[in-house]
Amino acid sequence: MRAELESLLRARKLDVTLTTTAPWQRPGADDLAATGIASLDAMLEGGFRRGHLSEIVGARSSGRTTVLSRTLGAAAARGELVALVDTCDRFDPASAAAAGLDLSKLLWIREAGDAARALKAAMLVLQAGGFGVVAFDLADVRQPVLRGFPFTTWLRLARAIEGSETVALLVASEHLARSPGGVTLALDPPTGMSRARWAGTSHRARLLQGVSVGPRVVSAAGGGR
Repeated sequence: MRAELESLLRARKLDVTLTTTAPWQRPGADDLAATGIASLDAMLEGGFRRGHLSEIVGARSSGRTTVLSRTLGAAAARGELVALVDTCDRFDPASAAAAGLDLSKLLWIREAGDAARALKAAMLVLQAGGFGVVAFDLADVRQPVLRGFPFTTWLRLARAIEGSETVALLVASEHLARSPGGVTLALDPPTGMSRARWAGTSHRARLLQGVSVGPRVVSAAGGGR
């Protein structure tokens, strides 16, 4: 019966937005974590909502890593501790530091592609508390692996920070989940435009100079904008 229910939810695309008994309320300024990117913060009406699960989605080179680094950097600049569960060991600390992230305030958990182990690490970090932003990077995990997780996985992540001052961020190539007060930040490159501009030739040392994206913000409470 459980498998049939999960299959039905996925078929109707109802498994990407989690539910809660708490009524939705428009957040105040103190409940929001700014990304440090003015245009995105304007679209997000101030930033990602604390105590909720949000997601950054986009194809490779869409700018998702840059947005993540800037969001972590903005939180660290506010004096907050931040954490990144790096499932496929793709994070480049040199580029992140160049983008303004204070690495001394970052807990970086590196995994070599084992999504199940990374999930356990993310849950432990969220349950520990004390972080302004906790990011769980699943962008390079194969979709069959992600679809193998029960949909209750994302509910557990959201419940772990409910009512806290932590922003939980999923980073993925496609929609995974968000809580009622969370948002999906979808990075779509405009038609006919290059996705990103890079400096350098080394895969690990290249720095992102700029990115052309058409971000869309989708909220569980208010739809897309």
